[in-house]
Amino acid sequence: MVMDPEIPTISIVDLGIVTEIVSGKEKHAFVQLTPTFSGCPALKVMEQLVADALRVAGYEEVEVETSFKTQWNTNMISEKGRAALLKHGLAPPPKHDGYFELDVLSDINCPLCDSRNTTMQTPFGPTLCRSMHYCKNCSNAFEAFKPVS
Repeated sequence: MVMDPEIPTISIVDLGIVTEIVSGKEKHAFVQLTPTFSGCPALKVMEQLVADALRVAGYEEVEVETSFKTQWNTNMISEKGRAALLKHGLAPPPKHDGYFELDVLSDINCPLCDSRNTTMQTPFGPTLCRSMHYCKNCSNAFEAFKPVS
């Protein structure tokens, strides 16, 4: 299992980044990754982690490709992945139907105490996929995973 290098509690499968796996020939594997953001600094690291894991599993011919054919969105995060984001202290993004108003960024439950009495401090977090928030109930700052459609 390959974990996300930036959020080590979630696998890249549960994050929805693995969009294709082909293992047709003996000892050959092809994995396609679709990044959360095109400028994700962890892309090459994830490609290498997947290739290394496949080789450890016994595959000799390994192909790992990053592709933008499929557009990643936060609905691709599995329920297990959403729980892993919470475990990491990140508020998971709300489910959406492909359209949402920007104010959805400020309507986030605190991942620490589950309160909705929160405010967004800034839509710009430590990475492109996160925003910064503050919980007025438990007095903690926290990050939220931004919804992407």
